[in-house]
Amino acid sequence: MVQHLTTEEVRILQLLRHGDHHAFAQIYNQYWKTLLQMAWNHTKDQSLAEDILHEVFLKLWDNRRNYEITHIASFLATAVKFAVFNHYRKEKNRTELLHSSYRIDKFLDGDAEINRVFLSQYIAGIVEKMPDKCRLVFQYSRHEGLKSAEIAARMGISVKGVEANLTRAIKILKLNMKQDGLYILFAVELVDQLLA
Repeated sequence: MVQHLTTEEVRILQLLRHGDHHAFAQIYNQYWKTLLQMAWNHTKDQSLAEDILHEVFLKLWDNRRNYEITHIASFLATAVKFAVFNHYRKEKNRTELLHSSYRIDKFLDGDAEINRVFLSQYIAGIVEKMPDKCRLVFQYSRHEGLKSAEIAARMGISVKGVEANLTRAIKILKLNMKQDGLYILFAVELVDQLLA
């Protein structure tokens, strides 16, 4: 379910977008403890968790004019999870680089694939929470490659019903991704490719 900004959040984000340090401090003070705990839960390393939190808030400030945030808490939580994921991806690549004869460009190519896997898992998590019909139509279409008529026959609904549910599923996914900031964290092309 997509959450919407409160009037106060809208005001704070407008101030932040215009470079207001007090608005930034207000967001930081409200969320830092929860986000630090989240980073620690993923890393079990206090120093690393603090570094990740610093990185998330630094990016929030640096990109304040570019982000389209529709729910502050969800956006920041997703940013922390992605920062943790990114840290471990870089560590894995660094370790593999030290112990192998692969060239650097192999790892650069691998980054895109890791992003695709992460985003695919994120999408799967949202799909699991969709209403049954909506979820089944999306899975039949995207995972099994069935056409609308085949899905309609399998589910006992009209082709228009299939198309309506598929449209709804994609809308839910895009709204959630926009809410969680994934249209900024990932290239829009990658998102569209995974939903196509």
